[in-house]
Amino acid sequence: MSAPSEALATRRRGVPLVVGGLLGAAASAAGIATAAADWWPNLTLVVGTLLVLGVAWAMTRRPVGRRAVLGVVGFAAVCQLPGLMAAPITSTDAYRYVWDGRVQVAGTSPYAHVPLDDALARLRDPVLFPGLSPQDRSGVTGPPRIPRDPEAVAALSADDPRTRINRPSVPTIYPPVAQAYFTAVAFLTPWSAGTFGLQLAAAALAVAITALLAVELRRRDRDPRWAAVWGWSPIVALEAGNAAHVDVLAAGLIAAAVIAAARRSPVITGLLLGAAASVKLLPLLLLPAFTSLRRRGTITPLVAVGTFTATYLPHVLAVGALVVGFLPGYLGQEGFSDGSSRSAILALVLPPTARQFVTVLAAVALALLAIRRHGREPVAITCCWLYGAALLLTTPTYPWYGVPLVALAVLAGRLEWIAVPLASYLAYASFGHDLRQGLIHLAAAVVVVTVTARRSRGSRPGRARPARLPSSVGRGG
Repeated sequence: MSAPSEALATRRRGVPLVVGGLLGAAASAAGIATAAADWWPNLTLVVGTLLVLGVAWAMTRRPVGRRAVLGVVGFAAVCQLPGLMAAPITSTDAYRYVWDGRVQVAGTSPYAHVPLDDALARLRDPVLFPGLSPQDRSGVTGPPRIPRDPEAVAALSADDPRTRINRPSVPTIYPPVAQAYFTAVAFLTPWSAGTFGLQLAAAALAVAITALLAVELRRRDRDPRWAAVWGWSPIVALEAGNAAHVDVLAAGLIAAAVIAAARRSPVITGLLLGAAASVKLLPLLLLPAFTSLRRRGTITPLVAVGTFTATYLPHVLAVGALVVGFLPGYLGQEGFSDGSSRSAILALVLPPTARQFVTVLAAVALALLAIRRHGREPVAITCCWLYGAALLLTTPTYPWYGVPLVALAVLAGRLEWIAVPLASYLAYASFGHDLRQGLIHLAAAVVVVTVTARRSRGSRPGRARPARLPSSVGRGG
């Protein structure tokens, strides 16, 4: 082929990626705009996510260009821009992140003081405390004391109109690696910027994860353009560049741990997984995926638990038992302690005490299955179904808990699991309607089971294999 013809062919191969990237950016922008206006935001999120999945499938039907990784990563950055132009929409968590980081930069522990504590009045500003100046007194002093009575806990953790920080009368719940992240961002961000520093950091993390996924997919001889499912996702745009949720950092560390495990680096895998658990506790549920009963099969979980524990030691030495923060109260409020408002699928047929027992039993069974499957399937696949099944079993209130599952679905080539975080957004909008929430999560479970069963039938020996679903693998997978 002549040089002009080759150049023309290269440009033609890049056209689908450009068109797809523009559609992905439009989906992200629409997701942010409708969420900000509160105009059918969850429907827009679902449609936008399906659009990105369709775009990724269409792109991977065509030959991959040499600059595919750069194109996917570049448009991932474009997809983050709309979120940066608005204040956090889905929650006020970012204001708590800003406060925790600011407190630590000032040389104090966020575990030892609540945001309304007058001892920290000098750290108030109009962005975080629009109704409370440094000269005003809140009347809150002394170390945090969390009552045991649920009604008292609910009253203590109520929001206060004088501040944008949620639960300002209780200490933080965020683990040490998350706190280190908040501190680093706070050190570099002026107070007047509010949450923008964290939004920018989360957007940068989302783009970096896109590059990590694309490079890893190419290394595995899969089409790197499947990384667009993460990088161009309206979910990621909403929860990274806009809401700045720390779950994005957890997603990056989990993805890195899975990649390290695939490269047979058990110590590095354990360090990354332990760090992820010290961002958000949920990654601890993935330990069985990295465990086997063979001689060296416990290195990763031991290193992970050791890393997780080590991150807490400096805080324990500084504040003692206060390092627990508001975590017990939070778990109680969210129904994890008694199962009263969790496990929405099981709630369709079981009372709270019974579904709590069944949830624990199912979790143990899944952990044992993951250990049994170790070495029989890629660790990315095990992590994907283990994390997704945990979300379906517990159905946590907040949909951004599912952000890491999007990255795992891309790595594993199991895109049907993205139905789970999508269902979480629909259920979040139906808060208080238990039957509706249960049916929404059940629909996501049906999607996962149906696609998994179809894939299993297609891979049985002696049967003609049907065309691959776009959720199964990327190009050459």
